[in-house]
Amino acid sequence: MIPDYQTLMLPVLRLCGNGQVRSSRELVEAIGDSFRLSTEQRKELLPSGRQPILDNRIGWAKTYLKKAGLLDSPRRGQVVITERGRSVLTENLDRIDITYLERFSEFIEFRDTPRTEHAETSASTVDISPTGTPEKALESAYQELRESLAEEILAKVKECNPDFFELLVVELLVAMGYGGSRKDAGERVGRSGDGGIDGIIKEDRLGLDVIYIQAKRWESSVGRPEVQKFVGALQGQRARKGVFITISLFTRDAIDYAANLESKVILIDGRQLAQLMVDFNIGVTRVSSYEVKRIDNDYFTEE
Repeated sequence: MIPDYQTLMLPVLRLCGNGQVRSSRELVEAIGDSFRLSTEQRKELLPSGRQPILDNRIGWAKTYLKKAGLLDSPRRGQVVITERGRSVLTENLDRIDITYLERFSEFIEFRDTPRTEHAETSASTVDISPTGTPEKALESAYQELRESLAEEILAKVKECNPDFFELLVVELLVAMGYGGSRKDAGERVGRSGDGGIDGIIKEDRLGLDVIYIQAKRWESSVGRPEVQKFVGALQGQRARKGVFITISLFTRDAIDYAANLESKVILIDGRQLAQLMVDFNIGVTRVSSYEVKRIDNDYFTEE
């Protein structure tokens, strides 16, 4: 029998205990050997037929360990143990499960963080408890898959060069309905003499107004000074609207400053960017679609 993801968390952490970077394939092979799984069990697929069950469960075990700060991911598909993870191993535990991970504030924040306001679903939280209705379980699984996909997208974006990132930002805004087609809606400004503007996009198909774009592919947080420079560039163009996008985060000071501006400046951080890319199908492709139905009691009402 293939172990569930909670049963696999401690074995996965132990396999990383020597401090070496481990690939997903190494973990799958080692876990399969440790639990003496047959070749057939290792190849057994999810109902969707798109991924082996063992790979999927190890993937979720890694995700939760990373959210709790016990593992880190230096590259996509690789994990390495953290100092916190080493400390946990010294406790000689028999099992790591969701209840155990709740002692770490990062995991609590992940579990309780509301979904982005741009998501089609309401701002609910991820329910990772073993109880609940099938509908709630489906919703929780969907949200977890969405979060995992968003993380993968952001990791990919961080690997892209600055030119591609600026083009991606314009593509996203076009997909969101600004200006119509990519050909006539968005324009990328040159690297020199752009006055802090990376792109220009029409707000509507007729081009009655334009929105100026600043795209920063920075790993460090973007502070108030950078936002102020962007606002100054907008004023130089006599522009009233701007979008500042980064793959990292904005400081609280930057967020507060933008919120009190007379002109309209929207700040989009890395997490919001990835979620918007999921929402508007930029860099992703649909693989499955499920329709949830409920009984129509009116149909069975006899008059």
